Amino acid sequence: MHPNPAFRHDDRTLHMRLIGEVGFGMAFLTTPDGPRVAHTPLVLRANGRIGLHLARGNALTRHLDGANALIVVNGPDGYVSPRWYADAGQVPTWNYVALECEGTVRRLDRDGLIDVLAALSAKNEARLEGAAWTMDKVPPAALSRLLDAIVGFEMDVAAWRPTFKLSQNKPAGERARVADGLDQAGSTALAALMRALVSGED
Repeated sequence: MHPNPAFRHDDRTLHMRLIGEVGFGMAFLTTPDGPRVAHTPLVLRANGRIGLHLARGNALTRHLDGANALIVVNGPDGYVSPRWYADAGQVPTWNYVALECEGTVRRLDRDGLIDVLAALSAKNEARLEGAAWTMDKVPPAALSRLLDAIVGFEMDVAAWRPTFKLSQNKPAGERARVADGLDQAGSTALAALMRALVSGED
């Protein structure tokens, strides 16, 4: 998390929305073999818990159950050029959105794994046109083999550490110029967040 408190957004609904919209992140843990990271789809579950699944052979799988781990979700990001400022004394920087979630992870049983997979596919299939894919379309024997190859987990989040670095430390006019520059550079999602979350702040 960025040390500047100006870049923190403590709106839990916003944090959950980020997880829901991005739907992918990284799980970190220090293991007996050293620090390890796994890249995984994520889904929100009851009471703000985060569901995920890993391949059975992943370096984290055998260590996650009962561990205190970290999940990181990255939102939009983009380079900020000094040429966009009216103040000539500025230097390059990077605006970005990131969320760190720390908490205890527990291994799910087979039914819990199926629930996570069903929620993940339902959420993402809903974004596509046409009839949604569901797990019952897979032959039972094939589905059983696939389920045997992965392990489901759930994190009970104890700490939410967000960074929404969106030029809050700059005057409103400079923020507007940065947002315009990001738009022109193709970072439209980041520019939209700047306008939505820090508009009117000085």
